[in-house]
Amino acid sequence: MKIDNKLIAVILAAGLGKRMKSDKAKVLHDINGKPMIMYILETANKIAGNNIVVVVGNQSEKVKEVVSEKYSIIFALQKEQLGTGHAVMCALPFLPEYSKQVLILCGDVSLLTFGTVKNLYDDHIRWDRDVSVLAVKSENPKGYGRIIMDDSNCVSGIIEEADANEQQKCINIINSGVYCMKRDFLEYSLSKINANNAQSEFYLTDVIKIGYSENKKVGAVIGQDSEEVLGVNSMEELMVVESIIKKRAML
Repeated sequence: MKIDNKLIAVILAAGLGKRMKSDKAKVLHDINGKPMIMYILETANKIAGNNIVVVVGNQSEKVKEVVSEKYSIIFALQKEQLGTGHAVMCALPFLPEYSKQVLILCGDVSLLTFGTVKNLYDDHIRWDRDVSVLAVKSENPKGYGRIIMDDSNCVSGIIEEADANEQQKCINIINSGVYCMKRDFLEYSLSKINANNAQSEFYLTDVIKIGYSENKKVGAVIGQDSEEVLGVNSMEELMVVESIIKKRAML
């Protein structure tokens, strides 16, 4: 595939990973013989080349050392863990001037395939959206942000589970944490978000609500495989993801 130089990928990899109960940075835990973060880096590299910014925080020097063994990319430091929106804010000063579209990925989503990411990006460009979110239908949406749609099937917002009411918790279309956004919209909307929520964090999801309220083009691409967006926040989840990767290797 031809690399689109107008696209920059931002990978969020600064999390503490407290539920891992380990001294090792979450994204450095091995899955089937290689660090978790290397899977999403491989996917990002296929679509964005080395136009990648990795946001580091916990054990930042070690993460940089491991990643730099294979990739010549940019690192941004998130000194305090103040949420996903804040993490992307930390990356903004490092985005090359020529980049016009931003692909946002999570360092712990190791099962995400290139085909799914390419489909999201192609759909985002085809419809000239300001922001596109990758969503999936899930039989067990617990723990994930829910995608709120209006009567025209436009995305009006994403509600985090901690802030959701009982009716919203019944929604089975979930946020993957993967987005494509026009760079100018991303910069503008991040300047508008605040931390007035249950977690007292800057949620990246709030940019969706801002875009919708200002009549921007906000849409979702519904992924076909909910396994692809499984994150890793515990050793149990790591083992689940590893078993899926091993099964894929046998196909």
